[in-house]
Amino acid sequence: MLGRPSELNNTARSFLEVMKPRLAQSNGHVSVRPKILLTDTNRWPLGPRLAMALTGMGGEVSVVCPYPGHPATKTSAVRQTLPYLGRQPLASLRRAIETVDPDIIVPLCGRSVDHLHELYKSEPASGGKKSRIACLIEYSLGSPDSFPIVSGRYKLLQTARSEGIRIPETIEIETSAQLEHLCEQMPLPWVIKADGSSGGRGVRMAKTMEEARRDWFHLRQRPNLMELIKRLSLNRDRAWILSDHNRPLPRVVVQSFVHGRPANCAVVCWQGKLLAGIAVQVVQAQGPTEPALVVEVVEGKEMLTAAEMLAARLNLSGFFGLDFMIEEGTGQTYLIEMNPRCAPPCAMPLGPGHDLVAAFWAQLTGLPLHERNPATKKSRIIYFPSNWGHALPAPEVTPEEETYYDVPDGEPELVKEMLRPWSARSLLGQALDFVRKIVSPREAESNYVFDTSTRAKSDTISLISP
Repeated sequence: MLGRPSELNNTARSFLEVMKPRLAQSNGHVSVRPKILLTDTNRWPLGPRLAMALTGMGGEVSVVCPYPGHPATKTSAVRQTLPYLGRQPLASLRRAIETVDPDIIVPLCGRSVDHLHELYKSEPASGGKKSRIACLIEYSLGSPDSFPIVSGRYKLLQTARSEGIRIPETIEIETSAQLEHLCEQMPLPWVIKADGSSGGRGVRMAKTMEEARRDWFHLRQRPNLMELIKRLSLNRDRAWILSDHNRPLPRVVVQSFVHGRPANCAVVCWQGKLLAGIAVQVVQAQGPTEPALVVEVVEGKEMLTAAEMLAARLNLSGFFGLDFMIEEGTGQTYLIEMNPRCAPPCAMPLGPGHDLVAAFWAQLTGLPLHERNPATKKSRIIYFPSNWGHALPAPEVTPEEETYYDVPDGEPELVKEMLRPWSARSLLGQALDFVRKIVSPREAESNYVFDTSTRAKSDTISLISP
């Protein structure tokens, strides 16, 4: 994101030096439409929603993603889509950057964040100077010293703890012997998590030691041949399954279980300064540890303060999200993990200080902040498409007078695409979806309503003012 040259760090200055003449060097402003490259290895709705918002501000948005079938291909807000190949992820990113020649990169998934970190390390320096691609990645994401921290659950949480942010007891477990001795330090139940996972995958809840042994072993090991064949059969993006299979074994952490209600915040920052943020508590999710379907907007002072502290400590730029648990009874807020990428509802304007795209745009262009009209004044939001392969939101938690359904306006082809689960488009897909629900019942659980009485005492529910 581009500010005045006098305000930029050394990497940003180096980046400006190798930019094309489209940057007006005299005042630091972009002289033509800024080029923004989104990176995504999934097919989540966030990509096209963010593209719509950025294009609406005046940007020129391209997306590197797997296709066919990515929803970004169904919106007029995306100028071009480029292939993101599971068998050649770094080469795909490099080609996309060279083709688009972007002013900034915005990752939409954790896997592409890891790929950008790897690409940064692989870029050769010439004459003591970093390459343009390396400068662009650092410019987009922040200090490279933060890369190994934001990519690992344990390092991130220990950094948060050193800043005084409340976290549950978290221990990295490397051997089965460590796991056996953990009972002496941390009573069950536990939450067991593997690095490199997202969307609730790689997270297990263990109530007994037998479950803990099984879950730790499962998350720590590569899938056997039969499990690999099953994944390849049930997943349309087979190249990513093979790519992930060849990566180093993930680190696994064990967290003490916090009984309560999930919450999260999405923020945008620049060189360690928080620009805007949105905080929500989860009302209904696809499962106990899976993505939200219905959320309730809250003030979230403690959550946003944690985000501000981590952004400053790690000198971050761009979008990121933090996940929390609000403990039942005490209302205390516990940080449980970070998503170093865009997270819902970052594309949605929700009033002064809560329009992440507008804040990002003002920093990118150097223009005055011009926040958009709030999308809604209602306190509850149903993420669209909440019924994409999942149960409809529970009517008892989504009263019409209090709930906003976040349907994209003016993009009928995108709406149609997002409402059609991939598995429903062929007889084979329907059969595989049926088998998936039998062999992976956890993935089929999709109507989990959290206790709406569990609220942080300092985070009262509030409507967003226009």
